[in-house]
Amino acid sequence: MGHHPAIKAVKIALFAVVASVVLGFVVKSLWNALMPPIFGWHMITFWQGLGLFVLSKVLFGGFHRHGGGRNRWRQGMKDRWDRMTPEDREKFRKGMRCGRAPFASHAETQI
Repeated sequence: MGHHPAIKAVKIALFAVVASVVLGFVVKSLWNALMPPIFGWHMITFWQGLGLFVLSKVLFGGFHRHGGGRNRWRQGMKDRWDRMTPEDREKFRKGMRCGRAPFASHAETQI
């Protein structure tokens, strides 16, 4: 049984509204429970809490799906590394030494 695209869109929109309301209240409650007693700052409203959540997502987390681009990039690099010959890997390591590659051994960096 297939789902009609309009029904799916309504479900997604409803989920987004419910999640926004819940997250707005969570941020507001945490802020009001912690910041005024600790730092003496003012209490905030629901809308300010929702705004803080959106701002923090924009600045720190972004709005992406889980398992997104970073994991695909990492998997692509792993596949590329697995396809390299030992000579290609050594050449890559030597090229990365100027930036001190994170996978270089401790003995290699002591030279």
